[in-house]
Amino acid sequence: MVLFMKLFRHLLDGQSVDTPTTMLSRLLKEHQAKQNERKELQEKRRREAIAAATCLTEALVDHLNVGVAQAYVNQRKLDHEVKTLQVQASQFSKQTAQWISMVEGFNQALKEIGDVENWARSIEMDMRTIATALEYVHKGQLQSACS
Repeated sequence: MVLFMKLFRHLLDGQSVDTPTTMLSRLLKEHQAKQNERKELQEKRRREAIAAATCLTEALVDHLNVGVAQAYVNQRKLDHEVKTLQVQASQFSKQTAQWISMVEGFNQALKEIGDVENWARSIEMDMRTIATALEYVHKGQLQSACS
C-alpha cells in the first residue's frame, strides 16, 4: 500500500517512475536512515536522562549530607552538654552531701545544747533543794539555839 502511494505521488509530481526494485531499495535506505536517526535521538535522550538522573542524585545526596552533617554537629553538642551536666550533677551531689553532714552536725550540737540545758536545770533544782534544806536546817538551829 505504501509502495503504491509513493508510486502514485511520483506520477502526480511528474517524476520518473523507478522500478519496483529501485524504489524498494530507496525506501529501505530511507527507512534505515530514519531508523538510525531515531536510534541516535533515543541514545541522545537516554544520555540526557542519565545526566539528569545523576544531577538529581547528586543534589539529593548533597541535601541529605547537609542534614546528616547538621545532625552530627547537634549530636556532638548534646554529648558535650550531657558530660557537662553529669559533672555538675556530681558536684551538686557532693555539695548536698556536705550540706547534709553540716545540718546533721548542727542538729547534734542542738541536741547537746538541749542536754546541757536539761543538765543545768537538773543541777539548779538540786541546788535549790539543797539550799532549801540548808535554810531549813539553819532556821532549825537558830530556833533551837534561841530556845
